[in-house]
Amino acid sequence: MSSISIIGTGNMARAIGARAVAGGNTVEVMGRDQSKAAGLAKALGGGATTGEWGTAPAGDIVIVALLYDGVVPVVAQYGDALAGKVIVDISNPFNSTFDGLAHREETSVAQEVAKVAPADAHVVKAFNTVFRHVLEKGRPDVFIAGDSAQAKAGVGTFVESLGLRPLDVGGLKMAHWLEGAGVVTVGLANHGVGNLDFALGVTELPV
Repeated sequence: MSSISIIGTGNMARAIGARAVAGGNTVEVMGRDQSKAAGLAKALGGGATTGEWGTAPAGDIVIVALLYDGVVPVVAQYGDALAGKVIVDISNPFNSTFDGLAHREETSVAQEVAKVAPADAHVVKAFNTVFRHVLEKGRPDVFIAGDSAQAKAGVGTFVESLGLRPLDVGGLKMAHWLEGAGVVTVGLANHGVGNLDFALGVTELPV
């Protein structure tokens, strides 16, 4: 099992934390509001603990479960406290109308995180194509992107502990296209599917 630290106390932090605890992982919660972090850790149970904001996370895998515009500043704030860690960005940088990305260039939040993270940290994009309640109740595929095969393998093992299937889409530059896939999920929710009770996935033909 994996040792996980979650930076954030919102809905996705709660959903990932709950599945992580159920999967037998060690979970630490870190939040700007220590009382909220402590409350979430207590709600998660399973021996979940709280860490002090800005200090070195206990987990080998650090899931940054924040709104997209807070991810890069917080990773920069943590600085060397994230040395040697696998940093997982789950954010979706939607524009104001949710039909495009907030950044105009061919980049991603995950790629921008890599620019400010310690040199020996590894950044992985994951979970951004899954709606929170589908993560809570379903068994969606989880797409992951990153430049370190070892880091992706570790995140993949963690994803499998949640009872889900990790699917590697390639290097960190593919995080841009995963963010685009996040936009597609919203488009489907608003149009072709008409609800939020689904996730993007891969269907393989029988051998």
